Amino acid sequence: MSYKNQRVADVADLLKERLSSLDDKKQILRAVELKALFAELPNMPADERASFGKDINKLKQELENYINVSADSRVLVDQIDVTAPFDINSPVQMRPRLLSAEHGSSHPLMSELKKVVDIFGRMGFVHMDSRQIDDEYHMFDSLNFPSGHPARDDYDTFLTTDGFVAPAHVSVMQNRLQKKYAVNLNEGKPIAVVYTGRTFRNEDVDARHEHTFYQVEISYIDKDINTSNLVATFKTFLEEYYQQDLDIRIQPFYFPFTEPSFEMALSCPFCKKKGCHVCSQSGWIELLGCGMINPNVMKMGGIDTDNFTGFAGGLGLDRLVMMKYGIEDVRHFESGKLDFLRQFS
Repeated sequence: MSYKNQRVADVADLLKERLSSLDDKKQILRAVELKALFAELPNMPADERASFGKDINKLKQELENYINVSADSRVLVDQIDVTAPFDINSPVQMRPRLLSAEHGSSHPLMSELKKVVDIFGRMGFVHMDSRQIDDEYHMFDSLNFPSGHPARDDYDTFLTTDGFVAPAHVSVMQNRLQKKYAVNLNEGKPIAVVYTGRTFRNEDVDARHEHTFYQVEISYIDKDINTSNLVATFKTFLEEYYQQDLDIRIQPFYFPFTEPSFEMALSCPFCKKKGCHVCSQSGWIELLGCGMINPNVMKMGGIDTDNFTGFAGGLGLDRLVMMKYGIEDVRHFESGKLDFLRQFS
């Protein structure tokens, strides 16, 4: 587009050149050079004012059109899901789109994790994030796994060449939280923490098992804490999460970091204990491991075991969510299948 006034033409060239380097191209409409052109209008001779004003408006309109076209093109490109398979010759409008061109959507596990943390938060637990890489001390030694103990074999996981480990459980946070919040006990307050994160196991992957999954674990330490507090806490949480009354049963188990240790099962929320494919016709679903924190673990964390006791328990977030929504295969969560993910958007 040509301009009668040379000053407008010079500013036009300058602003168009600057457009290529701007992330937010709308900034160009607030450029001092453009504002200066409009500021000159009142001081111009009357016979030149109309022509000069017309050129400025033409420049502004041209810039606005360029910005609008550029924005439309950017949105169209941003909407393309580059991870989805499609024929490169497919028309752009026929290619798969993201769930939301502007914001995307939360993964179902992350949405449910927020709900879980919120429930425990209302019960008085503070939240900590676990680690995705850790050391042998926090993975084993601080949790009462002596070197060479056969119980370590049950937590076969991934090791790095420099001696670090991909945690097989978020229990790696127990020693840290005990040392961090031990001051609470001296002030007459309990230690109450929920800690969450990714864990890694050497698993045979199938519909119920993944090598990578999320865990949620809680620790509660105070005076006169016993297994009744443990069972009541988890029962309250599960009934709030599933929004229904549930029966709980526990049976003895073994964990090096708790004593006594239990596996906790809840009545199947799908069949009401009548038996179905989800609970393998038993009416019960084993969901979490728990127990009273072993005194050796608390001593490693600097807790006075003569005056304080506590419990800990952890569950797999993936399985918790599978049961809530009747998902038949845990591998769906990591599959990237848009038809699965769109059910939760």
